[in-house]
Amino acid sequence: MDPAKTIPLEGRGDDLLRFGIHGVKSDIIEPHPLQSARRSAKQTQEETKKKILANTYGSAFPMKMEMDRQILAKFQRPPGAVPSSFVGLEAFTGTMEEFGFEDYLNDPRESESYRPVDLHHGMEVRLGLSKGPPCPSFM
Repeated sequence: MDPAKTIPLEGRGDDLLRFGIHGVKSDIIEPHPLQSARRSAKQTQEETKKKILANTYGSAFPMKMEMDRQILAKFQRPPGAVPSSFVGLEAFTGTMEEFGFEDYLNDPRESESYRPVDLHHGMEVRLGLSKGPPCPSFM
């Protein structure tokens, strides 16, 4: 049998029963125009901060800070009822001092329509055994 004509049996990302109908529009544009402006402003701010630190302390210092940030971003709880808090990463990057939308509009995980992530599917996605949308509890 020709391998080009076979259907792979691994986990599929287009599972309509589990994930619903996929819309391409949501991949192209963001829900609000200010999100792209905020993200680009944050990226330019981080780049200028790295340049200033490299000019002041040498080029190894921003690399060390990036390595520390990656290490702190790795520690996560298993997907399920308790989401990862990333307190160390928030303290390191200074995002603890930011006032986000969830501080005054409520956290989306606390709403009545929020469904907790399936533990088994979340671990399959994390380990690369299944494809699907990323689970919000460990992102």
